[in-house]
Amino acid sequence: MASSVWQLCKPPSHVFLCQSDACIKNSSDKYHPQGSYFLRSNILSTKLVGKKVNTNIDSTYLLSRRPGTAMETRAAVSVGSESTLSQVVDFKKLQNGSDIRGVAVDGVEGEPVNLTEAVAEAIGAAFAAWLLDKKNADFSTKLRVSLGTDSRVSAKSIQSAVARGISGAGLDVIEYGMASTPAMFNSTLTVRDDLFCPVQGAIMITASHLPYNRNGLKFFTSDGGLGKKDITDILSRAEKIYHVMSNESTEAAAAVADKIVHSVDYMEQYTADLVDAVRKGAGGVERPLEGFHIVVDAGNGAGGFFAGRVLEPLGAVTTGSQFLDPDGMFPNHIPNPEDKKAMESITKAVLDQKADLGIIFDTDVDRAAAVDSSGKELNRNRLIALLAAIVLEQHPGTTIVTDSVTSDGLTTFIEQKLGGKHHRFKRGYKNVIDEGIRLNTVGEETHLAIETSGHGALKENHWLDDGAYLMVKLLIKLAAAKVSGEASGSKVLSDLIADLEDPAISSELRFKIDQSHPDIGSGGFKAYGEQVLDKLDQLVASDANLKKAPVNHEGIRVSGYGGWFLLRLSLHDPVLPLNIEGPSMEATKKLGEFVLSAVKEFGALDTSALQKYVA
Repeated sequence: MASSVWQLCKPPSHVFLCQSDACIKNSSDKYHPQGSYFLRSNILSTKLVGKKVNTNIDSTYLLSRRPGTAMETRAAVSVGSESTLSQVVDFKKLQNGSDIRGVAVDGVEGEPVNLTEAVAEAIGAAFAAWLLDKKNADFSTKLRVSLGTDSRVSAKSIQSAVARGISGAGLDVIEYGMASTPAMFNSTLTVRDDLFCPVQGAIMITASHLPYNRNGLKFFTSDGGLGKKDITDILSRAEKIYHVMSNESTEAAAAVADKIVHSVDYMEQYTADLVDAVRKGAGGVERPLEGFHIVVDAGNGAGGFFAGRVLEPLGAVTTGSQFLDPDGMFPNHIPNPEDKKAMESITKAVLDQKADLGIIFDTDVDRAAAVDSSGKELNRNRLIALLAAIVLEQHPGTTIVTDSVTSDGLTTFIEQKLGGKHHRFKRGYKNVIDEGIRLNTVGEETHLAIETSGHGALKENHWLDDGAYLMVKLLIKLAAAKVSGEASGSKVLSDLIADLEDPAISSELRFKIDQSHPDIGSGGFKAYGEQVLDKLDQLVASDANLKKAPVNHEGIRVSGYGGWFLLRLSLHDPVLPLNIEGPSMEATKKLGEFVLSAVKEFGALDTSALQKYVA
């Protein structure tokens, strides 16, 4: 070979390297003229059209080597049989719905690392290949991918590895450093040359609120977040790439990537957009939050920017804000608006500081919650109710989409107090958001899709689940009320949900399915879980005190004794979560006793938590 780069390692027999515009191997190979690496795809033939490739096939991986570019020294996939990577990785186990999640750091017993740098590089290369196919790229225009991270201890190493995979595929990499998940999606929409925007793809390196040893990836194009099928496709490609990688190739790729990756501060643009949104919503006032004292709890995640780069330019005092500095060990509390300790922490800060409002984010800022000046938590059902009230003021009668575990009181509030429609769907933020989008396409006006976890997306914000933007909606309400003289302080928010009926008792129990139990058949835990639900369904019909929900999209939801319960199968894990709400402990125990009577015969199901609950 003419180039010494290609001599770094001997390619295996199934790899074809071409350095001539005229050469072609056979109809089962992916090919690009001017020198190419490709893995035999064995799917459909590839036709050459001039110097372009008709890539109307599902390519396994296409990496083009073009003279004068970084591709000329790409080695991470020009791999050989001499020193291929030895660790066996089950790529399918890295999928978590529409995200990728894995163990990236040693230190937790029983949790071996499976999201290594090599795995991350293969995933980066696979996303590049997927994006090339998605955009029908012919290399006349170079595609760009932005990368951002949260505060995790493995963030930089995983980001560098992903960058190697992407840059090696001939795509430009734009690194943002610490960013938020919503900002990454926004980078596919922003038009600004000095920030290399818009990008055609974006990746956020995060594992949300999971422990320090975990990490993961979320992917975006201008169409939104990728779905489950896309992630399955990317991981399938990554696994094939990983199997032909070598130690030498990753080292060579690192040297190349360091020279061509661009670094910019995209958060400057993202935060400016948030500030502008509040000013516009408050009638154009420059400092509409002047006089407000607002504390922020970032949980040592990536959300610390909100205090200094959003609230303070708007005039708010942020004294007493806490855990703004990034620390991937999360030493103070889990950055999770659903976590009891986290909510107690921000509530204490609000009361200690006598603040008007408290705001708390998860690690990557796609979820949020608030606390009013009295210490009342505005999360879960209350946050949904508050945002529904704001949205229905702007769009009377619109449908509010939520996940399946919202309270009956929330339905009453949305439909009878606000005049909207409550569409209770499935768990999973992507399921909820996609359902909101779908309803609009079939003529049912929908402006808010939100999960009790704090993932909330608005039609006006491109259906992006953006915790910072949700808080902006609250800030606009505060600021506008003050500017108009209507009210001052967070009471204006509390008053919006004064008619929301909170359940006296709300509990969630989880029944684990023992996958090693002899009762588990060939269908696995999912089939077993469905058997449990079928049995429960049969017994509900025979009990006059209970009524099955007429419209339900997930599990078995039943009303009775002034409360309700929902038993469903977890989206990803061998678990059946049970949610129970009621006006008293006596009522919820009656519901629990009924569920226990229905499921106790299933030997692989651990119902010990429910037995303790009803005792």
